[in-house]
Amino acid sequence: MIAFNGVAKFQGKSFLFKDVSFQINPGERVGLVGANGAGKTTIFRLINKEETPDEGSVVIPEKFKVGYFSQDLAALDGRTVLEAAMSGCKEVLALEIDIEKYGAALADPDLGEEEMTDILEKLGEAQESFEARGGYEIEQRAKEMLSGLGFKEAEFSRETVEYSGGWRMRIELARVLTQKPDALVLDEPTNHLDLESIVWLEDFLNRFDGAIFLTSHDRDFLNRLVKRVVAIEFGTTNLYSGNFDFYLREAALRLTNLEASAKRQDDKLAKEEEFIARFKARVSHASAVQSRMKMIEKMERIEVPKEGKAIKLVWPECPRSGDQVANVNGVSKSYGEKKVLSGVSFSVRRGDRIALLGINGAGKSTLLKMIAQEIAADQGECLQGASVLPGYFAQHQTEILDREQTVCEALSEVIPTASRGVVANILASVRFINDDLDKKISVLSGGEKTRVVLARIISKPVNFLILDEPTNHLDLKSREVLLDALARFEGTLIFVSHDRHFLRELATKVVVIDQGHTVEYAGGLNYFLEKSGNQFPGSDHTIRIG
Repeated sequence: MIAFNGVAKFQGKSFLFKDVSFQINPGERVGLVGANGAGKTTIFRLINKEETPDEGSVVIPEKFKVGYFSQDLAALDGRTVLEAAMSGCKEVLALEIDIEKYGAALADPDLGEEEMTDILEKLGEAQESFEARGGYEIEQRAKEMLSGLGFKEAEFSRETVEYSGGWRMRIELARVLTQKPDALVLDEPTNHLDLESIVWLEDFLNRFDGAIFLTSHDRDFLNRLVKRVVAIEFGTTNLYSGNFDFYLREAALRLTNLEASAKRQDDKLAKEEEFIARFKARVSHASAVQSRMKMIEKMERIEVPKEGKAIKLVWPECPRSGDQVANVNGVSKSYGEKKVLSGVSFSVRRGDRIALLGINGAGKSTLLKMIAQEIAADQGECLQGASVLPGYFAQHQTEILDREQTVCEALSEVIPTASRGVVANILASVRFINDDLDKKISVLSGGEKTRVVLARIISKPVNFLILDEPTNHLDLKSREVLLDALARFEGTLIFVSHDRHFLRELATKVVVIDQGHTVEYAGGLNYFLEKSGNQFPGSDHTIRIG
């Protein structure tokens, strides 16, 4: 059980949040939602005792074990992938060392009878505790976690230092899951995961016996896991007894009711203030005026929260492309001895909204790069049609932004003849205003960098969007705004995404890459899943749809 009792946390001279009270009971699945900067990570850090409340208390029973996954990488260097995944079970691994130590001690020929009895007793206790804590299953459990998160068995013995940040986050997630705690506290566990791994994690968490408290930018993931939502709103928390979609409906209703109550109060105040202004100079009405002034003083004002300005992507006018937007003809591509694509052929026609699907490493990003003319095929060709004006968002495009440039300079670089006013207007459409324009790229979050790249794409007329994981690092609200903008886009779209809600709402055609070849489905995600038996290509896992 995890209980927050009247918790408050200061940020400078003001509250980050206050009067936070809720409880997570054994076996419950609870989601944590809130705007960026509302304090979600702070809530998690309070549970993990990395921070302490300024007011109130966070109560966790002494023997209640919490497994915490954060976006801060643990020190995993100097270990193999498997050792790192097992490293979270410190107490159990320490018992294993004790068992080996006692076993070695028993081999001493000079050991006295009394000493032998003492060691045998300690060995028995250690073995009993080791078995009770699942010590004999730790290695197998760690292997299961790593396999589910995309590692091949041959990689278990590789050093963690060989892996990029995204893969190291997967190792850290495997380390937390291997612990088998009483409760899992997960801060964005689907970040850096491909669709197959997200589906596996969802399955695993649905089978997990303990409590789960998590936040995620993946709408489907939240809907399928949580039964209750803790929302950080208006500087405190509100509880909703349902999944994420239920929360959205109820939160909108609460806001509507709050706005109506605020309007009634404003109307009443206006009448009272009009009475005071009209009669305050009359002695005959002095008592009534004083009474109304005191009532206004004591009245608790209803405040309607002001929402932050949402991203509003505005597409510039663009000439129409020809009917044939792109043609992939007999394309093959290898990296060294690894053949990624083999004889791939399909066409992209004007108005298509094509989702590329395939397991991790199937060649989705490689194919998009060739369609965008970023790399060449080893065999075959990728041709763009007449009057095509492409816009390409690469999976790691945020990483190639110049860290020393400002936000304004990063956009001006692609439209050098535009005035600062034009640049500022485009940046305002992706929520960069005033001083934000002079921020260095180096200080931006992942989501902010993604918005800079999107601004660079929409700054010039495009009629063919090639998008590789455009929702990476975007929060739920920003994803919804991007989804709305793409739904309004009048050109042609081909994209890769691990967000099932995004896939379902946008795709009108699916191209699956499986073992180097492609299969086309002339319908959206639901049509593909119906025709494929709800099965992800090349995987043992199914993709459930809402």
